[in-house]
Amino acid sequence: MISLTRCIVERDLFRRTVLALMVMALTAFPLLAPAQEDPCSKTGIYILNQTQRDSWFTRNEGSCTFWAHHYLLTIKPGDAFIIYKDIDCKTEFFPSNLTYDGYKSLDANQDCRVRILFNGTLSDL
Repeated sequence: MISLTRCIVERDLFRRTVLALMVMALTAFPLLAPAQEDPCSKTGIYILNQTQRDSWFTRNEGSCTFWAHHYLLTIKPGDAFIIYKDIDCKTEFFPSNLTYDGYKSLDANQDCRVRILFNGTLSDL
């Protein structure tokens, strides 16, 4: 009789444990989902001009705009951002300009900051 009672209690304890683990797992999944979102999507990615020279840029096919060295610009998702070497915006600084996702892939520490060095190298800031 004792072993039957013990078996019932252990089976009930096992069911409760499994149920509690299921509830915890189902609660944790939705809470972890926002952690995978892009932290820079609202503020954009800041790009620092450390080329030691002034540059120019166009954003979303807009006008050619001056970009002084050691200044930050922001690129947001969906922006078309092209950096130029000359005031006429004819000579592109990079052979293939990066998009927001390209700059985001360079941001290793997820602080939404990237820099362009004097030799044209892009790196995390």
